[in-house]
Amino acid sequence: MRGMKKKPRNLGLQLLGFLRSQSPAMVTLLGELARCESPSHDKAAVDRCGEIVAREWKRRKANVRILEQKKRGNHVRAEFTWGDPPSAPQILVLGHIDTVYPLGTLRKMPFRIANGRAWGPGTFDMKGGLVQALFATDALRALQAYPGHRLVFLWTSDEEIGSESSRAIIEKEARRSEGVLVLEPAFGREGRLKTARKGVGGAEIIVTGRSAHAGIEPEKGVNAVHELALQIERLMGMHDPRRGITVQTTVIAGGTVSNVVPDAARAQVDIRVSRMADAAGIERKLQSLRPVLKGAKVEVSGGINRPPLERTAAVARAFAQAKAVMKEMGLKLGEASTGGGSDGNFTAALGIPTLDGLGAVGDGAHSPHEHVVIRALPERSALLAALLMSWDVCG
Repeated sequence: MRGMKKKPRNLGLQLLGFLRSQSPAMVTLLGELARCESPSHDKAAVDRCGEIVAREWKRRKANVRILEQKKRGNHVRAEFTWGDPPSAPQILVLGHIDTVYPLGTLRKMPFRIANGRAWGPGTFDMKGGLVQALFATDALRALQAYPGHRLVFLWTSDEEIGSESSRAIIEKEARRSEGVLVLEPAFGREGRLKTARKGVGGAEIIVTGRSAHAGIEPEKGVNAVHELALQIERLMGMHDPRRGITVQTTVIAGGTVSNVVPDAARAQVDIRVSRMADAAGIERKLQSLRPVLKGAKVEVSGGINRPPLERTAAVARAFAQAKAVMKEMGLKLGEASTGGGSDGNFTAALGIPTLDGLGAVGDGAHSPHEHVVIRALPERSALLAALLMSWDVCG
């Protein structure tokens, strides 16, 4: 039986009621995922976690495909058609399996429950979101509230390290979709959605000089560290936070011993932009860097690798829809912009309405105090389920 196709007035409350009854099961599954460590660079570890994710979707009768990768962990794609024809419009739900924590982290920060929170590596970023998606489909099935869309859930293995192996797959699925819902962690304790993200990039500046004795004949040398310092000053001239542009030199290296003029130096640079229109200008300025000191050579590589997620009219409509859903459940919902990037940046840059930050509420991403608020797990899952049921931001 197809069940209801029109959203009843109290669907949000029904979803929330069901999912609150599932809270213990949600925490149990979160613990299993957190205990399966999945550092981005360890393919075998990420694949083990991906197998758990695939198992759970198969249990829910999803059509599951493992997208095998040679160098990175495998990606997991799960699709629900709910009996709809292949021509039915698609919604993409997006997240990642990998974490920043190396194997063995659990020994010093084990998964645990305390003070209404679930603590442990990856709980907040973003295994809590994986759990919420699974239980959102449980709630829809339990209430026989079947969306009129094909639902595609794509879980990637390398988001934390740049999405090199997954970007093309993400963009392919996004182009097929009417909307993208990203289960990255929420913003702040209030659980705000992320309706704008900065574009993210990086550059490396490599300077070659000429070595000489620093005390006897420094004039015969070309000081690469000095040249690098001059280039860093130029880089800071690109920094314009009022326009949402930040350029920060974050790592530097150069020289060998104190009495030798250094012949090599390098720096890594973090770049963020709020608008795609500014990205090309920053890249042009990077490539135009030229040596200041006679005899020095300067090489520049890199640029913007994640476009910004800009708050378009479609994003604003998507947020308004999410806010209305939460109001129906008696809950508040806010929005925020952030300097961090996600895979939602890629989908938004294609012009696909993208709503980010739908994942867990908590704190401490990438840190020893990472945790999620247990009370919020069913609330966020209900929000996702209601959006899947009622998505309509094309107006």
